[in-house]
Amino acid sequence: MRQLTIRGIPEEIEAIVKKEAEEKGISLNKAFISLVVKAAGISKEKKKKETIYHDLDSLSGLWTEDEAKIFEKNLASNRKIDKELWKTVK
Repeated sequence: MRQLTIRGIPEEIEAIVKKEAEEKGISLNKAFISLVVKAAGISKEKKKKETIYHDLDSLSGLWTEDEAKIFEKNLASNRKIDKELWKTVK
């Protein structure tokens, strides 16, 4: 692996690298490489697949019985059919 000497690192970048190293318990060198790899978008870490939901399936089974009753009660007004809106105009 090659070595590089980087001069003139801005204080803001130095602070970010030090914080990364401290949080992860790694050397400044490893922290710097980790941040550069992330910034370059070449991370070898497996990205978690983002799940996109098109419905409310992800919420299924999370409500208590009382919460479900309240939801159904509040939803009832939306289930009423307004017959005036469905009349055919002649």
